[in-house]
Amino acid sequence: MSENRADSFLRMIRRSQRGRLKIYLGYVAGVGKTWQMLEEAHRIRQEGIDVVVGFVETHGRAETAALIDGLEVIPRRRLEYRGIMIEEMDLDAVLARKPHVVLVDELAHTNVPGSRHAKRYEDVQDLLSAGIHVISTLNVQHLESLYDMVEKIAGIKVRERIPDTVVADADEIVNVDLTTEDLTKRLQEGKVYPSDRVGVALANFFKKTNLAQLRELTLREVASQIDLRSRDVSETEITATPDQVMVCLSSRGPNSEMLLRYASRLAGRLNRNWYAVYVQTPSEEPTVIDSQTQRILSGTLTLAKQLGAVVFTYKGEDVAETILRFAKEYRVGHLVIGSPGPLTFWKKLLQKKNVVERLIQNAGGVTVVVLDTRKSCKFPAEKSEQFAMGSDLAAAPSDRLLLSSVLSPERIVIWNESIDKEDALRALVETAARDCGMNDAASVLEQVLDSEDQGSTFLNEGAAFPHVRIKGLTVPCMALGLAHRGLADVISDNPIECVFLILSPAEKPEVQLQILSVASRAAQSRYLSSNLGEAATSEEAFEHILDWEATEEPLSARKQSR
Repeated sequence: MSENRADSFLRMIRRSQRGRLKIYLGYVAGVGKTWQMLEEAHRIRQEGIDVVVGFVETHGRAETAALIDGLEVIPRRRLEYRGIMIEEMDLDAVLARKPHVVLVDELAHTNVPGSRHAKRYEDVQDLLSAGIHVISTLNVQHLESLYDMVEKIAGIKVRERIPDTVVADADEIVNVDLTTEDLTKRLQEGKVYPSDRVGVALANFFKKTNLAQLRELTLREVASQIDLRSRDVSETEITATPDQVMVCLSSRGPNSEMLLRYASRLAGRLNRNWYAVYVQTPSEEPTVIDSQTQRILSGTLTLAKQLGAVVFTYKGEDVAETILRFAKEYRVGHLVIGSPGPLTFWKKLLQKKNVVERLIQNAGGVTVVVLDTRKSCKFPAEKSEQFAMGSDLAAAPSDRLLLSSVLSPERIVIWNESIDKEDALRALVETAARDCGMNDAASVLEQVLDSEDQGSTFLNEGAAFPHVRIKGLTVPCMALGLAHRGLADVISDNPIECVFLILSPAEKPEVQLQILSVASRAAQSRYLSSNLGEAATSEEAFEHILDWEATEEPLSARKQSR
């Protein structure tokens, strides 16, 4: 079986122009992920593939260390932090060596301050962008969307986490499984941790009940990844099934992170696009709310982006009405919201309804999921899993639409100097209108600015997706702006460098959703983003898009192993 898995990865390596990622996934330390990764390295080395060790953590296990013998090891980078010398993978050395395949253990690892990136998975994304194939390892508890479930199961807060999109974008996932009895035996024999740590481990994280639940969680995750890649439906099914997922955020709402993780899992199970929407009321204008609340909100929106959501902020006095208007426009089928806050005495006296009650009353066919986000929340992880996995809804074929089919070199604008948001939008609208045969560019710009004023799309770090549906437009049209020095008047942790202007027929709302999905996927590709950031001409940028599309296989075509 392991030989067949190695062969399948070999075939991917030989036909690929961009780096491919293979992950050995386990439910806990000690199941044999690193061992299997090293065994595969020897296998592909015998096949003549140039493979090196970028970083492998043996944890003092002699058998694992012995497997490194015979493999080229890139020397580690040593950094001093608070008087202690710490070793990290030398990313620059691996890039300079440019092997065909590199082994990078512990994908969720946090790098020491002073490194190029904060997380190791970001190092891996750089390697993939450089055309280097990566084999890595990961434990299931490090997935961001599983944080609340793992805390419920094991009673611990996992500090090192990675966005689910990293795993979703992997080209191959191998589930490294071991019975809980065999794992416990390995632990007792000192093959996982030193003998002085065995007793503490068995009494805490490695309790049999914990291991059994984490193992089941891993099997579900692998099954969902396979299911995600195997679905394939026609556009007519999509049109008839408006089931995007939307999560409602609040600047002062408790446990927004739990809402986002739940929505991410739900969208993953349904294989649907999902949106994170924050409604900014007059009392929550940036000039009104305090700096701490602003920081919390910024962190929440950043997490939403990391989990794969398309993030919007809407301005409105009536939160429920604004949410329902968004849900209708974006064909939302599942709306996720947290527990409502207590009503004031006067609102109770006047028998006013809270936001959640009004949403349920006026949902009109939308499924409203209310999570208990109070401090003592105890929503059952297993029930949310069953709810999501039990659906037979069709999957959105976001891989089937190509950016190149709605874009052209003539509709790519590059700014080498910093530019304001409105000037950028005006230039993109004029470019799109001229190339797509629209006569009234001023009217289109007015619609775009009104849409942005209602709900800004300039919150996704590094990219924005302004979009409107145009009456009378027969085919969709996109213009792409590349701001190499960012937008001057947009405050974001990472500068907005890519602006995807999407104009679609008003009569075909599903087309807008499909283009939004593929544009969001493009923006999340470090491979494409880094190349676009270096493009000097629109023709060069378009070639980079074609190259990305050529190397991006549809999810359903990716080889999976269990």
